[in-house]
Amino acid sequence: MLTAKETRKRAWKKLKGKWGTYAVCSLIYFLFIACCSVLTLIFIGPIIALIISGSMILGYSFIALNVSRRKTINKRQIFYGFKHFGSSFALYVCNNILLFLWTLLLIIPGIIKTFSYSMSFFVLADNPTLSSSEARRRSIEIMKGNKFRYFCLNLSFFGWFLLCILTFG
Repeated sequence: MLTAKETRKRAWKKLKGKWGTYAVCSLIYFLFIACCSVLTLIFIGPIIALIISGSMILGYSFIALNVSRRKTINKRQIFYGFKHFGSSFALYVCNNILLFLWTLLLIIPGIIKTFSYSMSFFVLADNPTLSSSEARRRSIEIMKGNKFRYFCLNLSFFGWFLLCILTFG
């Protein structure tokens, strides 16, 4: 099993030669998400965010999978999720409803389920013919025994997260 440090090191190697494209794709993704956040101040904003978020997450997941598999990536792939709008929308809505319900029990079950569902969009990007419930079920299977490792990996980026906040990205 890889440590967080080894996982980051492997990711750095796989990004070699793809930094520019990946950075542009990340910028497009984060601009869409930021615009949705700003639009929440307007009545129609949450509706727009609800409609496009699943597709954008699926596109970003598709790019990440291509990077990890050393396939070519391009800026258009960020919109891959819109080709599978129905399944990405259903997965986004269902995951958020279920996470909300788990969080109502207490915060900790919501956090645990967040990690359990974290691979849902990667599973769907890998096999877009799956239903949202099947993608979520496979994510739960993948994350069995790996939730704490994934938590530690996320925790290892905490310093970068703080730096992004301090420098506004």
